[in-house]
Amino acid sequence: MCFGCSIALTVGCSKQPLFINSADNISIAYETHGFGKPALVFVHGWSCDKSYWKNQVHAFSQKFEVITLDLAGHGESGQERDDWTIESFGGDVSRVIETLGLNEAVLIGHSMGGDVIVAAAQRLPERVKGLILIDAYQQLGNYRTTEQTEAFLAPFRNAFKEKTNSFVRGLFHPGSEPSLVDKVAKDISSAPPDIAKADLKSRIKNDSKITAALDALDLPLIAINPDNPPTDSLSLKKYGIKTIIMHDVGHFLMLEMPDEFNKVLSNAIEEIAGR
Repeated sequence: MCFGCSIALTVGCSKQPLFINSADNISIAYETHGFGKPALVFVHGWSCDKSYWKNQVHAFSQKFEVITLDLAGHGESGQERDDWTIESFGGDVSRVIETLGLNEAVLIGHSMGGDVIVAAAQRLPERVKGLILIDAYQQLGNYRTTEQTEAFLAPFRNAFKEKTNSFVRGLFHPGSEPSLVDKVAKDISSAPPDIAKADLKSRIKNDSKITAALDALDLPLIAINPDNPPTDSLSLKKYGIKTIIMHDVGHFLMLEMPDEFNKVLSNAIEEIAGR
């Protein structure tokens, strides 16, 4: 689950992407905008791409170097990977950071992208100043059973397009612009089903790994979440995460309320950069 741009509901950035090869030789597309430290690395999530951060690119590249990328299997990146995992996506992000020689980076990940930036930071802790998770977790430490995981995944396996379409629609705030909901639901449900289903399975399985990964990181951690569903802030605090709540918005904070989201994100970035 991941998104991030909403200017006139247009998807796409004007700057031509650059390409590098991942550790397993998959072409990874990325873009850089602006100048200034720390660098901000924006990571999309499930079945999205770098263009969904367009509102953030424009707003933050006035002061910072902003990097967006397509994880393998998404957007303009290659789709030849054999094993779709959070760890391999973390490798995609760390490869871009190393290629650009970034020594002071704040990683920002939405939904599944939150898991990905944790995996990337584990690889390059000396280059990362902090992490900002955008509605990645409402609660930590309470994992799905095997049976619960299977029950969640089964409808996606059996009728991917239909289930994904309804699932994505249900993640928006009731007051969201209908045309925006339609656009995002159509985009996500049109993802390559085999890749999307493997991604989703890896994301769900990572629930049992994320707490140990967070414990191992000695970095500032901030979560920006909507007020519905409610966030168990105490469970996040146990693993070093400060929670900021936005009201009257759904899972796609940067899409539904981009201006307000950018203000909240700017404060979070300044808090991390000032440490």
